[in-house]
Amino acid sequence: MPLLSQPVSARFEELGWQQTSMGVMSLRRRFDLTVQADVFEVKLDDEHLMSSLFTAAEKELARLGLARAPGTALDVIVGGLGLGYTAHEALRCSRIRTLTVIEYCDAVIGWHERELFPDTAGLAADDRVALVCGDFFVAAMDGVGFDPNRPGRTYDAILLDIDHSPRHLLHDPHAPFYTAAGLHCASSRLVPGGVFAMWSDDPPDDGFSALLDSVFTDVEARTVWFDNPLTRDRSAATIYLATRRQ
Repeated sequence: MPLLSQPVSARFEELGWQQTSMGVMSLRRRFDLTVQADVFEVKLDDEHLMSSLFTAAEKELARLGLARAPGTALDVIVGGLGLGYTAHEALRCSRIRTLTVIEYCDAVIGWHERELFPDTAGLAADDRVALVCGDFFVAAMDGVGFDPNRPGRTYDAILLDIDHSPRHLLHDPHAPFYTAAGLHCASSRLVPGGVFAMWSDDPPDDGFSALLDSVFTDVEARTVWFDNPLTRDRSAATIYLATRRQ
């Protein structure tokens, strides 16, 4: 599992990579001439997963999800670590007691432990945080749940940012999660009144909202707009919000 930096030029550097069952997960830093700054990007083979240029929706996932969650000492699950913007933003909430981040690729966890990302430095060292290498979807749907030491443990919020959308998946085995049965499993991991929040790169999907509504209550699909310096226009993502029935 090579993790040594491989300088290519002053404008590009491969910081790490790992072969996974989904493909090669890689991290690179490049100097972007448009914004005149270093940009960090995570890719799966040739597919871009995340860029430090576009973080507004990832942060909003944490803000919107936690704003709904009742209570003063929140135990929260984050599905997918990536560059860490969702988890880092969640820690700005003073009500966070524990934040467990489930990340499929252990190299990604290693990148954070080495503090390769200036914007989210300190995430791995925060006492409230546990970075766990595992499959979020398996944990959500099996009989044990997210904490092997406490089977059936429930949480105040689940913040999910892994697939591009419910219909555009990184990995086919994720598909069962985006069904009524899969979402019922997610609901069972929440306390009554707990929040399920999910990022999507696609516009609001009425069919998926209806599916959420069959399992949860107070379902919303919020459009988050943000500036796109590459297109010199605005782009959008969707944040789905839903609450476990009492």
